[in-house]
Amino acid sequence: MKFVPLPQSFYEPSAEMVAPRLLGQWLIRKTADGFCGGPIVETEAYLAEDPASHGFGGETARNRAMYGPPGRAYVYLIYGFHFCVNAVCQRAGRAEAVLIRAIEAEYGEDLMRDNRPAAKRISLTNGPGKLCAALAIDRKLDGADLCDGQAELFIAANPNLKLFRRERGPIITTTRIGIRRAAHLRLRFCLGGSAFISRRVRPPLPQSIAPPDSTNPAPTKR
Repeated sequence: MKFVPLPQSFYEPSAEMVAPRLLGQWLIRKTADGFCGGPIVETEAYLAEDPASHGFGGETARNRAMYGPPGRAYVYLIYGFHFCVNAVCQRAGRAEAVLIRAIEAEYGEDLMRDNRPAAKRISLTNGPGKLCAALAIDRKLDGADLCDGQAELFIAANPNLKLFRRERGPIITTTRIGIRRAAHLRLRFCLGGSAFISRRVRPPLPQSIAPPDSTNPAPTKR
């Protein structure tokens, strides 16, 4: 399998725009034993003026990677045990990022099971902490260049993106999970037909959005 990383320009728009566009693209971990990872099926956007964002209070040693440049990984620890991985967006100096909440376990399942034993395949990567454990993502990968195919962690273009989104669709927008500040903002995006999303949306479904025609369409004016 030849993986082609998404270019830095993909991440230059706001995280609110990048988050749904990441659905279906591949999160790939490169190890000494091979590749592991799979298509992204759930994301959350965190914006520059967002009280729930780690960048809201200013730059620190912990969140420095979130301040750019775009296309880098921001990895942090929660609850003293679980890591979470984000894709940094916007220009350098403006802290925005997309939290990757779930992927489908498609490549290197044996490697992922070595890192995180799970009774069911779905349980390997159906949450932000779970996928980081399965892919052995920790703070050592904070600041990794997601646009570099030789990096230990990168995001690659899915050549069958339209088909994958059609099979796993629709793309659904909801409020974010597990936060108190700005909890009303509808900045969580997931492929409703994927079994790997971390929390199932029950009827009535939130507002759906149509999948973009391109992996990097021109930003829309607001």
